[in-house]
Amino acid sequence: MTVSAIIGVFVKIFFLLTPFFVLSVYVTLTRGEEEISRRKLAARTTIAVLVIAMVLYLFGEQIFRYLGITLDAFRIGSGIVLLLSGIEVVRGSGIPTGVRQSNDDGDISVVPLAIPYTVGPGTVGTLLVMGAGAPSTEVRIAEILGIIFAVFALGALLFFSNKLEKLLKRKGLNILSKLTGLFLAALASQIIFEGIKNILRS
Repeated sequence: MTVSAIIGVFVKIFFLLTPFFVLSVYVTLTRGEEEISRRKLAARTTIAVLVIAMVLYLFGEQIFRYLGITLDAFRIGSGIVLLLSGIEVVRGSGIPTGVRQSNDDGDISVVPLAIPYTVGPGTVGTLLVMGAGAPSTEVRIAEILGIIFAVFALGALLFFSNKLEKLLKRKGLNILSKLTGLFLAALASQIIFEGIKNILRS
């Protein structure tokens, strides 16, 4: 396990979580609330995202085995979904319709913040592929650490959203969201290409 491997996973997962898009959603949903309430919501959202990501990563192999789906076929499918998500983020001009809907108890930390706006279909697919394709325990540990650091980095953005909103303004958040979308599109293309290449080889 190397530091560079952990950093690589951290960067990949961090952008997969579309942090600046989520931050803009979070700022909109919590506008007018007290700072302590916003920070409590940020903590709950971070925990929810971490639990969901770990479950998807750790049980991805069992899910593939149970469903009878090959890893490369899922790479192509999840890559397409991730590509569409990246395009949507790049083309998006604001907060998606319906984002203000919450759970029956009024808590928005799990729905819609954790799912689907942080852990969307593309992120789900990528985590499943990573978990099922980890070749060794050392790689698995590095990937788990990278995921944990990425989720907590996202949590830090939400926790300090008041200061970031003042610093970046709405236009700055939109620009960063679109850059995240471009990264997702590039990552999706690589995942699709790898899946097609492995299928052709076999």
